[in-house]
Amino acid sequence: MTRYAALLRGVNVGATRLAMADLRRVVADLGHTDVKTYLQSGNVVFTAPPTRDEVLAEGIATRLADDLGLRVPVLVRDGGELAALAGASPYAGRQDDPTRVLVVFLSAAPDPARVRELAVPAGEEMAYAVVGRELHLHYPAGNYGRTKFTTAYLEKTLGVVATARNWKSVLALRDLTAG
Repeated sequence: MTRYAALLRGVNVGATRLAMADLRRVVADLGHTDVKTYLQSGNVVFTAPPTRDEVLAEGIATRLADDLGLRVPVLVRDGGELAALAGASPYAGRQDDPTRVLVVFLSAAPDPARVRELAVPAGEEMAYAVVGRELHLHYPAGNYGRTKFTTAYLEKTLGVVATARNWKSVLALRDLTAG
């Protein structure tokens, strides 16, 4: 059995509302066990037989649409992937404030030509690094809430689905999926 984290994009920010009890129920109804949510922003951790991330994500997304009428992108990472990305972050050791370091989870590794199209918005102090299916962000001045380097911009430029989590959440999900 493997521990996984499912990350839902855009839940409980704006118009898309989802009770975490409903999310836990949907994931448990799929046959997954030891289901736990983290925060109110669409993070759910569960145990399942080893399965491709995309298959798990599609199952959760379909069930959310069928049962609750919610159409939200879902990305899945296993505990090993979360541990590896936490250990390989180029920015984690440079910042004491975990809200200034983020990871943007991507549905697939982006095409290198599209990665070259990324540009730091004029006047913004930030750095980024694309590593596989993740984009690591560092906002030394803490301006992520006002950036133009948004998930919508990333999705359009990279051509993949994206959802961001701050470093504190990444570490918590890593710990919750540790086996």
